[in-house]
Amino acid sequence: MTDPDRLKRVDALLNDVLPPPPVRAKLRLAAGLTQQEVAEVVGVKRVAVARWELGQTYPRRPHRAVYLHLLNRLAERFPEAAKPDEGMPTPVSEGGSG
Repeated sequence: MTDPDRLKRVDALLNDVLPPPPVRAKLRLAAGLTQQEVAEVVGVKRVAVARWELGQTYPRRPHRAVYLHLLNRLAERFPEAAKPDEGMPTPVSEGGSG
C-alpha cells in the first residue's frame, strides 16, 4: 500500500465518527423526517434507526456510511441541531452492531 493510500484510509477513519445519539434524533427532527423515511433511505428497518438514536446499537457498514452521509448533510443544513446539548457526551467511534 502506498503512502497516499494510507493517508486516505486515515482520513476515512477520522471522518467515520457519528454524532451522539441525541444529536442524530435532533438532526432528523430538524429536517422534518420520520424514522421510517430515514430507514428507507439507509436501507434498514425503522427499529434500527430508533435504536441508533437511543444509542442502543450502532450502524454497520454499508449502512453506517449512508447514515453518516445523511447526518453530515443534515448538519450542514441545520447547524443548530448539530450542536450537542450541554452535558452531552462527545462522539466516539463505536463498534458496529445493529
